[in-house]
Amino acid sequence: MEITSRTMLRPAYSALHTLAGENMPLTVFDRVAIDIFIPTVLAYAAPAPSNEVLKEGLLKAVAPYPHLAGRLAVDDQGRRFIHLNNEGVLVVEATVPADLSEVLVDGRMAAGVDDLYPTIPEENFGVALLQIQLNRYRCGGVVIGITSHHHAADGHSMSTFFTTWASAVREGKDFVAPSPFLDRAATAVPRSTPAPEFDHRSLEFMDAHDKKPVVPMNRIKNLAVHFTADFVVDLKARVGSRCSTFQCLLAHVWKKLTAARDLNPEEFTKVRVAVNCRGRSDPPVPMDFSGNMVLWAFPRLQARDVLSWSYGGVVGAIRDAVACIDDEYVQSFVDFGDVADANGEELVATAADAGTMLCPDMEVDSWLGFKFHQIDLGTGPPSAFLPPDLPVEGLIIFVP
Repeated sequence: MEITSRTMLRPAYSALHTLAGENMPLTVFDRVAIDIFIPTVLAYAAPAPSNEVLKEGLLKAVAPYPHLAGRLAVDDQGRRFIHLNNEGVLVVEATVPADLSEVLVDGRMAAGVDDLYPTIPEENFGVALLQIQLNRYRCGGVVIGITSHHHAADGHSMSTFFTTWASAVREGKDFVAPSPFLDRAATAVPRSTPAPEFDHRSLEFMDAHDKKPVVPMNRIKNLAVHFTADFVVDLKARVGSRCSTFQCLLAHVWKKLTAARDLNPEEFTKVRVAVNCRGRSDPPVPMDFSGNMVLWAFPRLQARDVLSWSYGGVVGAIRDAVACIDDEYVQSFVDFGDVADANGEELVATAADAGTMLCPDMEVDSWLGFKFHQIDLGTGPPSAFLPPDLPVEGLIIFVP
């Protein structure tokens, strides 16, 4: 692979964005998100649009999302914010002396994907929050590696942005930019008298000294498992009642991982399950909100119950835990953040650091609902979606 260029692309506005130049404070939903860049890799077989067409579409797509072209910064009180300064998006271009078919087998890369997206910055402040690498293969195919900082946007937001970028590439001059909901402050409005009702200090946040120990990242290996459509149909039949693909797969993985870990039957094991709260708050937040609005459910069982209960029983425990993340819980979380800010507390998110060992627990993120099939650059959807290597023991990501 040869890196041929590194460019900072800045959207050109015919009229300044209404938020241009502003400092956008992070909400409690932003601060509870993991403080790292998240990689995503998409592969497109030849013929694929040229790099120039991809970059032109990128400039059009980023324009309505000014936070993605901004920079993380800290105010004089130590609070983080996003400076909407239009410093731009980093675009790296690379050529690969191979055909894509030689390295992409059954939807998976023969080697790792770490060199297919820009190197993760060691420092989060003052660097591009959205970084993209266009890897052009000899055959004309392209692999697009993307990293974005989680404090700028969650997975739902980035999935929507990807489809916007694809539309801009596909539609060219006919592209009409969306008007996403960008009012972060409106997603986290405390009550006039904040009244947190749940134990957010131990669920979403913790004391700094309670961080789980980490191990050298080379001790953690990523394992990719493909579940066929027939297998999922069989799992759903074993549940015995209507359930989602996510629920039945999580029940299956929870059972198998608990058995593989050989836990003490009396030991409790819990799963940290990401829940999109846009539609769960009161009033609901528009689904096109671009930012962070995710909390977590924590189904918790003894190891013996995970192993002995039916699939339907384990799915029921998962479903019940997710149902607890309702409008009352979301409001309580917002109130907790407001009280903590008023008291000058430093909140440390429970999100796992790289190298964390979660055993006996797990964390699961589902990307099954993301609209990857709509990321059509004009020649069809991606031929492969390649999950990143995230060195956290017990972290599972379900991808399409």
